[in-house]
Amino acid sequence: MKGLLIMASTIALLTGCSSVSVKDYKNESPKLVLEDYLNGNLEAHGFFQDRSGMIVKRFKVLMKGTWTGDTGILDESFEYSDGTKSKRVWTLKKTAEGKYTGTASDVIGEAHGESAGNAFHWKYTLDLPVGDSNYHVKFDDWMYLMDDKIMLNKSKMSKFGVYLGEVTLVFIKGGSNEK
Repeated sequence: MKGLLIMASTIALLTGCSSVSVKDYKNESPKLVLEDYLNGNLEAHGFFQDRSGMIVKRFKVLMKGTWTGDTGILDESFEYSDGTKSKRVWTLKKTAEGKYTGTASDVIGEAHGESAGNAFHWKYTLDLPVGDSNYHVKFDDWMYLMDDKIMLNKSKMSKFGVYLGEVTLVFIKGGSNEK
């Protein structure tokens, strides 16, 4: 009996520690099709929280997405609460059903993502400027389509496996994008 309790406890512990897979969302709706959602004008609002939970930077992003076949360009213009601005242009490629890669000038190597149901999981390393230095920071991005207009995004940031903080965003399809 004691052996069964130990085995059941071990299984429960291991199951509780397993990581979430994008496939866990395969039956969730509405279905996220990146080529559709990231096509046209979008607006996003978000913030960065450091590891203590303090919001240290807020921002707005105006985006324009265009797709030709399995290749998309996502042109992003950032405006931060401190008045600074930046730009990122992603080239996105659908490589198989639900599988994507992406590149941008400040992304180290290639981003890799997978979608299922209403979710998209995306991982990449960003060359992030901080003050007078640049740091290679890993992003573990999760996006969830809420309806045909709204998508929520939560990104965990780390360096050398050390948690740095999170970015939280809400995307609005159409929005007040003037781009």
